[in-house]
Amino acid sequence: MAPLVTLATCALNQWSLDFAGNLKRIKESIIIAKEAGATLRVGPELEIPGYGCLDHFLENEVYENSWDSLYSILTDPSLHGIVIDVGLPLLHRNCRYNSRAIILDGKIICLRPKLYLANDGNFREMRFFTPWNRPRHVEQYYLPPLIQKHQGRRHVPIGDVVVSTIDTCFAAETCEELFTPNAPHIDMGLNGVEIFLNSSGSHHSLRKLDTRVALIQEATLKNGGVYLYANQLGCDGDRLYYDGCAMIFVNGKLVGQSSQFSLNDVEVVTATIDLDEVRSFRSAPSRGMQAVAAPEYQRIELDYSLSQDDLDFGRRKPPTAARPPRYHLPEEEIALGPACWLWDYLRRSRAAGYFVPLSGGIDSCATATIVFSMCRLVIAAVKEGNQQVITDVKRIAAFSAKLPETPEELCNQIFYTCYMGMENQSSKETRDRAKALSERIGSYHTDVNIDDMFHSTKNILTRATGFEPKFRAHGGTVTSNLSLQNIQARSRMVLAYYFAQQLCEVRQRPGGGSLLVLGSSNVDECLRGYLTKYDCSSADINPIGSISKVDLKGFIAWAEKDFDMPILNDFIEATPTAELEPITADYVQSDEADMQMTYAQLSRFGTLRKVHHLGPYGMFLLLNEEWGGEGGLSSREIAHKVKLFFHFHQINRHKQTVATPAYHAESYSPDDHRFDLRPFLYPPAFESWSFKKIDDRVEALEKRSKKGE
Repeated sequence: MAPLVTLATCALNQWSLDFAGNLKRIKESIIIAKEAGATLRVGPELEIPGYGCLDHFLENEVYENSWDSLYSILTDPSLHGIVIDVGLPLLHRNCRYNSRAIILDGKIICLRPKLYLANDGNFREMRFFTPWNRPRHVEQYYLPPLIQKHQGRRHVPIGDVVVSTIDTCFAAETCEELFTPNAPHIDMGLNGVEIFLNSSGSHHSLRKLDTRVALIQEATLKNGGVYLYANQLGCDGDRLYYDGCAMIFVNGKLVGQSSQFSLNDVEVVTATIDLDEVRSFRSAPSRGMQAVAAPEYQRIELDYSLSQDDLDFGRRKPPTAARPPRYHLPEEEIALGPACWLWDYLRRSRAAGYFVPLSGGIDSCATATIVFSMCRLVIAAVKEGNQQVITDVKRIAAFSAKLPETPEELCNQIFYTCYMGMENQSSKETRDRAKALSERIGSYHTDVNIDDMFHSTKNILTRATGFEPKFRAHGGTVTSNLSLQNIQARSRMVLAYYFAQQLCEVRQRPGGGSLLVLGSSNVDECLRGYLTKYDCSSADINPIGSISKVDLKGFIAWAEKDFDMPILNDFIEATPTAELEPITADYVQSDEADMQMTYAQLSRFGTLRKVHHLGPYGMFLLLNEEWGGEGGLSSREIAHKVKLFFHFHQINRHKQTVATPAYHAESYSPDDHRFDLRPFLYPPAFESWSFKKIDDRVEALEKRSKKGE
């Protein structure tokens, strides 16, 4: 009889330091796995305290609280009868480790610390933890006194171990280890490990799920085996959104996948697997030759069988069938990821809703549309009977005891928009677009002119100095023109917070409350510094702060059809403009004209700078091939754009130090706080060594071109 095993992995919406809530969700996932007939369950990385505790991992209390939670799991009889893989931080010989505990029937079998830590991009694990970095090394871990008493022994094995059950063998690798060149699963598989457990804390990034899927697929395609991938789900208190997508692979084929974006707090995926398929898959002689030469692992013997000895063949579950992975379009990712992140932030911050200054441009339009997408997801979850979402909606949507039945009804209760215009700078078109969008999504909308605020601020300088600044259109200098634009921009930020604090009282919301202000500056503007410091880009959080203008336009075009919102087409067709200068018969301010580069070019600059690690000269050389040639830009034009980009990026770098915390979605985000660690004071760019090399190269190319004529 073929040994059939039912295994479970999960995605949990864990919150940093929410030990009680995290424990509740862990237990719920174990119970669901047991009810599905699973004999092994794996959970997300550091699921007990939450992955994103950051510097709290330097506090001993976090480790003590984690042991308290683990003790609750060990002593809960309802969780017996299944192998549990749970993530927690450990102190061992005064070193801190990102670790896993393997448990069965209330006893710790072993502890498995993380070998290789994530320490780039958004991750700084080596700031808090020590890498085990000793493959196949095992020693003894001395348990806390309370656990010793329960365990009936003083210590348990800790290290890079594999666990042998009566019928199979399993082992763990943690998140980053899957992504390393010589991943642990390679030697583990050659040592006879048939089931791999991956506890992960992997965040969403646009167009990146296929990378994760490909790595897991390859892990079992060459070497065979079963791979259980668990991941965190939701916003755990920072810029990242963990996108779930727990998966089970067998011999390179997907047999189970949870949702990538969900308002569920607990999602469990189970699959029934025929282990004979793994053994047959590993029959190649070349694999056998490598297996006998592979380094040996210490095995922990476990007197337990994962397979079910059910002689009634009619009651046995058949192996779970393979199916293709589920991918979302990038436009769907923008609609779903930031929307789920916003809902988590709103419900856990205990705010009454969101406020957005709606300008009539595509950025604030995209922000508003994402909030509407959030309302769509919430209403769908309510109709599905999601009790946690229903509880949160009853608390947040306080204007009526009756649950809202449509996204528009919910939007009207929790989303506030405001058009802040000026008499001569704001066009009727932008004002009308803002109003039409608010009516379509149902937001509570106000419309104000800020002329009085602008002129009163402007006149303070005149009364104090006798100097009257003027806009460029009225004969003013570049400095005066910019300072007057900044008065408007910063006035809107002040008003946004004023309105956000007062509108709930204006509407007589039961229980009062205040709103969170949403920013709506995109990643390209932040990268270039094309924004005013402490203007409407300054907010509580920003759902589009790491999304490019190009992707935002694609999202709006998609939402126009998928959300049935024809009004969005007007935003796509409109010329991007800040509307901070007076409109005249022959001049309307344009973002791309002001920046002297397109948003598509900005996006490319950002990718080459951050992802490809190119400086000015290296970027020029690559773009000269990419953008040059017949019909393209000249070398001098490309050089000018490259130098202009680095000049403005560097002189405006200080703006990124105060950028609104933004949902992380793009690999070239200039977020100064977590992702893009660079100076904010640079020497003059046009005097740089790299710029001189660009100039020399351009002259050489032009001379060569002339000789060829």
